[in-house]
Amino acid sequence: MSESFQLPESMSLLPEETMTVLRRLEWLARKRMQGTLSGKHTSPDKGFSVEFAEHREYSPGDDPRNLDWRVMAKNDRNVIKQYIEETNLRVTIAVDVSGSMNYKGDLAAEIDGEARSKFEYARYLTAALSYLYVKQGDGVGLVTFDNKVKTQIQAASRPSQVRRILDELWETETGKETEVSGVLHEVAERIPKRGLVVIISDFLDDPKKMIEALHHFDFRQHELVLFHVLAEEELTFPFKDFQRFKDLEKVDPMLKIDPQTVRAAYLERLQEFIKSMESACGNLRADYVPVTTKVSLRDTLLRYFGRRMHARR
Repeated sequence: MSESFQLPESMSLLPEETMTVLRRLEWLARKRMQGTLSGKHTSPDKGFSVEFAEHREYSPGDDPRNLDWRVMAKNDRNVIKQYIEETNLRVTIAVDVSGSMNYKGDLAAEIDGEARSKFEYARYLTAALSYLYVKQGDGVGLVTFDNKVKTQIQAASRPSQVRRILDELWETETGKETEVSGVLHEVAERIPKRGLVVIISDFLDDPKKMIEALHHFDFRQHELVLFHVLAEEELTFPFKDFQRFKDLEKVDPMLKIDPQTVRAAYLERLQEFIKSMESACGNLRADYVPVTTKVSLRDTLLRYFGRRMHARR
């Protein structure tokens, strides 16, 4: 009697409710991308494809079918029409796995029947995006980090890449404290060609240093998407009674705080931080996506992709 086949545990990061949403979504890059395959996205390389780029002088061996006869008739010059090629996309998803991402709170939405922490939410989001990119023929890779890069999987577009990323996510546990800005400089240097970089983090760091790190990605000509993941309690600070707050990154001991005395100052600083991140992303033409774990993953995906497609029109 044969044993029944069981899917790997890591496949639970792609529940059916998520798969149903992903079948209706598509990603198109805004910037010109470098890739190795013909695909959906505009490439910086010139060829003989879809969108006209420029003329160049005819050289022996060029295909005569690409001669521009109109320009030749007017200027008595033998010129070739060049076009912008389309390419596949190289995506790197960088996931913050530091201790602060372990916070769940009491208001977190359920994914696959269970309320999830920021870290768990990020894992499911990463799994969904990885599946989406590979489904449409794009290459996707993974970087996890806390105070240093913990793991890196180079981008690939083969179907088995999704399983490889899911397995890595399933085995990953939250680690130490992090200085997000410092480790993002290292991530920027590790990605060799222009592509899409998706960063999933709570971004709890000095905003000025964070913005410098984002400029590093822009300097290397990457398109950026930031999913800023926070728990609802971090956004609203609803605590009323005297509380003991535990440092999830284990930098300081547990703190005893009267929430009423710090709530106004905390919320003011948080909103200043969010506005600075949003403004920096606007200047860099990067997507800033605020995410609260109170909202279902399905709604997060639909809202973001709906907004992105609307912006392209």
